Amino acid sequence: MKSLIRATLGALALLGMATLQGQAEEKTIKIGTMSWEDLTPITGITKKVLEEAGYKVDVTSFSEWGIAYAALTKGDTQVMVSQTDYVAQDYWNRNKNRLEKISPVSHGLYQAIAVPKYVTIDSMDQLNENADKFGGKIVGIEPGSGLMRDAADAVKAYDLKLQLVEGSTAAMTAALKSATDRKEWIAVTVWEPSWMTQKFDVKWLKDPKNVFPPPQSYYWIGQKGFSAENEHAREIMASVYVPLADITAINGEVKDGKTMDQAVADWIGNHADLIKRWSNIKKG
Repeated sequence: MKSLIRATLGALALLGMATLQGQAEEKTIKIGTMSWEDLTPITGITKKVLEEAGYKVDVTSFSEWGIAYAALTKGDTQVMVSQTDYVAQDYWNRNKNRLEKISPVSHGLYQAIAVPKYVTIDSMDQLNENADKFGGKIVGIEPGSGLMRDAADAVKAYDLKLQLVEGSTAAMTAALKSATDRKEWIAVTVWEPSWMTQKFDVKWLKDPKNVFPPPQSYYWIGQKGFSAENEHAREIMASVYVPLADITAINGEVKDGKTMDQAVADWIGNHADLIKRWSNIKKG
């Protein structure tokens, strides 16, 4: 009889430990993010809101959509922000049977070709007649980005004589600064939200052939079943919405010398009441 009691107590103890372990695991949310200036603030703010609600949050940064989506489908991460309509549409379509949309979290991303406002053209179809003034090139960013893909499509659609030059965001920014300092003509691939649209007085070239996508939304996406398995966390995440202007402002502060963590922390401090309301969702 004593042996039976000991065995029963032992089984109950193991069951209790397993239950506690399971609860601890359920309270950890694994977020993936691209290490880009528009996605990092959204991730940082949402992390804070989840932590305020009692969750432990692990964040993993990626530099390529393919790797980020692979991590999400394999379960290395559970959720991430993505622009599924255009920027990452190929990756979303390829993996959507194993993923789910959770909620929109911001809206207004736009990316296209821009020129300084002192440049006296206003449309993509005016580039060819002024190719020499632009040095025969459009200064691009990292190859493989959604913006560069769309810019390459625009070069074909408008039969441009200008070469789309691959490079890096840093190199493009340096070229833009150098040209504007000298009031020279330059065409660059730019996006909003970005501190660059605050720092430099640029204008988007009109796109009469509608090659570049319209303003895009940001969505929290997750592994299929995430919402059903994490109802409370899902409700909290769905309450978070970060206006595009706030994302731009955060990145402007980073450009002026703050770290991203500092800029996000300051935004959170200035919106403490909102953060509390976002995280104030009763568990079922």
